[in-house]
Amino acid sequence: MKFLLISLITHQPDPVTGERISAAERLHRVVAAARLGEELGYDGFAVGERHEDPFISSSPPVVLSHIAALTSRIQLFTAVTTLSLLDPVRAVEDYATLDNLSGGRLELIIGKGNGAAQAKLFHVTPEDQWDRNREGYELFRRLWRNESVTWTGRFRPSLTDAKVLPRPLQPEIRIWHGSATSRASVELAAHYGDPVFSANVTYPIEPYGELIDHYRHAWVEGGRDPADAVVGAGTAGFYVAPTSQQAVTAYEPIFAARLAHARLAGLPVVFDSIADFVERSSALVGSPEQVIDKVGRYHDRLGHEVIHLSADSDGLTPGAHRSSLELFQSDVAPVLRARISSRPLGPPLLSRSLA
Repeated sequence: MKFLLISLITHQPDPVTGERISAAERLHRVVAAARLGEELGYDGFAVGERHEDPFISSSPPVVLSHIAALTSRIQLFTAVTTLSLLDPVRAVEDYATLDNLSGGRLELIIGKGNGAAQAKLFHVTPEDQWDRNREGYELFRRLWRNESVTWTGRFRPSLTDAKVLPRPLQPEIRIWHGSATSRASVELAAHYGDPVFSANVTYPIEPYGELIDHYRHAWVEGGRDPADAVVGAGTAGFYVAPTSQQAVTAYEPIFAARLAHARLAGLPVVFDSIADFVERSSALVGSPEQVIDKVGRYHDRLGHEVIHLSADSDGLTPGAHRSSLELFQSDVAPVLRARISSRPLGPPLLSRSLA
């Protein structure tokens, strides 16, 4: 199994202390988290893309380029690149530049994005968002792979013998399709033989399991070998401590603050207690043995070989968060790597064996 750290780069008060740091400090902490991830041996670091409050993650290529300059090994991910909002030509220019600067360490997770504010900002509607995502992805693929592209579509001006520079370092780049609730994303992934990354955050496991079932079905219906399908999955929270009681005690104020915020904002409450959250959500909060058991149970349902963990302290002290990341690497990751086979990160070569 492979392990990514992820930050959506929220910029809001600490859920426990109420402290709000500057945008500059928040961004620097994300870069520091990526460097720590490499130091501790995590496989990848993912940066989200959002264009509305409370996020300041509007420019993943910029953030990831800074991380690339300060690291040498860790794989760099987007989570997600919102192709329904972006001009694919500009996106290829940005990410091909990052691919060269990082030494070919880039992987993309794409998706339509969400949120009414950013859709309004980019003049995207519920009626055309999936069509924009599909068209943007198909053009992105062609531009990445080909020196010259002639193309006509619905949502941007046509191209005639277009050459996008610089050319990427990786002739083939692995592109995951971020999936939350819609079949459109997993069907697009299956059609092109791409991996899927399930959000796996808001609800209990079954809706995500059903979506992954649909992906695997569409994969086989397309004439592909079921063994070649690749799945990743997110986690709803993260804190591992030597004992279950220590983990729950430390995480309970964070959960309480999030629950209060959800109720105040009129958002649906899916898990109404810390015990329910730890038991039924994908959150990895507990002792190393409990975390290993939960990942195993989720793997039984999803068959995933990559997971992401929060790179942010999320209300924990920096020391507690670092200790959790260290304990995961020392006591959890080796067991899961041995039990759950995973393909190497990097370009999508189906001939690569499981390792």
